[in-house]
Amino acid sequence: MIERDGVAGVTHRTVAREAGVPTTSTTYHFASLEDLLVETLKWCADGFAIAVRDLVERARIRGSQGAREVAEMLVEALGPQRGRTMAEYELYLFAARRPALRPAARLWLDVLTSLVQHDDEVAFRAFLAGIDGLLMQGLIDDDPPTVNELQPVVAYLMRGRAGTAADR
Repeated sequence: MIERDGVAGVTHRTVAREAGVPTTSTTYHFASLEDLLVETLKWCADGFAIAVRDLVERARIRGSQGAREVAEMLVEALGPQRGRTMAEYELYLFAARRPALRPAARLWLDVLTSLVQHDDEVAFRAFLAGIDGLLMQGLIDDDPPTVNELQPVVAYLMRGRAGTAADR
């Protein structure tokens, strides 16, 4: 629903109609709209955890540092999954206005911290900020970027340089 109508279109009634259940079902499970949105953010974080875990596994199997795998994930997020990515960012930014949603919105950082090994906290935070920037830029572009366009940028964010031939 958020993908189609935005966060503003989410009410107990619209969620119930979308799910094909009585409105009392949604209000029984989610006392407030914020409760519903918190659970939606948690669900997104769980999906993100699975995607990151799979990305780490693909990088391990390929024996790479992960720049290509991250670029592929970004291309997927900005291409076939563009609507979902836009909805997740809208929900994520909505948390800036709703303090009750902030802990759930920060879950993706917890997911990354637990799944990705790093020994330089500053570099890791810069990497995450760069990835957020690439996603935001990609969402406002008319055409999604390609893996070949993103991989050198991701490699740079990962190591502070353009990467090696093995990562390309």
